[in-house]
Amino acid sequence: MGTTLGDSAEDAVLTKKVLLDLRKRLLGWYDSNRRDLPWRRTKDPYAIWVSEIMLQQTRVAAVEGRFESFLRSFPSVAALAHAQEAEVLAQWSGLGYYRRARMLHKAAKVVAAEHRGTMPKTALELRELPGIGAYTSAAIASIAFGEPTAVVDGNVERVVQRLAGLGSDSRTGQAELVRKTMQLANSLLDPKRPGDFNQAMMELGATVCLPKNPKCLVCPVRRDCRTRGEHPVRARAKMRSQDAAYALVIRNAQSDSNARPGREVLLEQRASEETVMPGMWELPALRDTEVSGPDLRMTVRHAIMQVNYYVRIRTVFEDDAEELTVPSERRSWVRLHDLAALPLTGLARKVLLRAKLAEFTPARPVVESGVPAD
Repeated sequence: MGTTLGDSAEDAVLTKKVLLDLRKRLLGWYDSNRRDLPWRRTKDPYAIWVSEIMLQQTRVAAVEGRFESFLRSFPSVAALAHAQEAEVLAQWSGLGYYRRARMLHKAAKVVAAEHRGTMPKTALELRELPGIGAYTSAAIASIAFGEPTAVVDGNVERVVQRLAGLGSDSRTGQAELVRKTMQLANSLLDPKRPGDFNQAMMELGATVCLPKNPKCLVCPVRRDCRTRGEHPVRARAKMRSQDAAYALVIRNAQSDSNARPGREVLLEQRASEETVMPGMWELPALRDTEVSGPDLRMTVRHAIMQVNYYVRIRTVFEDDAEELTVPSERRSWVRLHDLAALPLTGLARKVLLRAKLAEFTPARPVVESGVPAD
């Protein structure tokens, strides 16, 4: 980067001329190369809020398939605020990290009750809402309302630190590194197009300034970069492996004058005091995780946070369910055509889809990304 950021990472100050040129090149690149994502076609703060919450710790490809469906079900803050939590979780099912959906629902109630259904316009005010932290408040305020405040997610953090050569010095503590990164991110921000600039930084990190094998030759700001390649980063926690087994219990629905004929699947609801996915519906757990031979219906790999689950699914007859599964008092038979309206765990959705027993809006695997959860 020459001397454009000073003689060291500690002296990361751009001259006005270089700064204006960097902003121009980055925004020009973004205008020509940005991905056409549905949440970029609107300035509606509610829609932007929903997209930012969905994008936390979830890949863009997974969110694309669910964002518009969610907005069709809850087109406004008021609609979301008046919905039942189970309805919200059902629309969220498959995206994972369900606390996000609960906090989004809770915050919508606050906006409806205390702000007359109108989203607050500043990052400071937005942070008062449940589930909205520094990252999300800055994203909404800058993109929807043009507030000049920098957004720093994992992608932006990587771009900024590579630009300035930050993080390569092991003597720099984490708190100091975060402070310097935020300081430089705010100094880089274009006050005339803060929303676009923030999205351009995120886009650059997501598509060019990659964690591994960055595409430096096509980077619009490579002339200003101290690193030009990978730089040391903190090691991520290793994934653990765990075996699990569940029962797929199907029966013909009991006929009555008020119900359509069809089939039912046995599900159980997780207790409300559970720390992970409380209130969600899942398949009954088998007593024995060793399932093989003709009893094995399918195997599924499912990742939740830092755990890789290797799951075996066994088809169980109704009469054998009590003997073969872990006892539970929270079970119900659910008609297959009602599954889409139920808040199912991601694993239950995956199994029911593969067994061709239900149809949902396709949800791709949820994989932790660099976007922080506020």
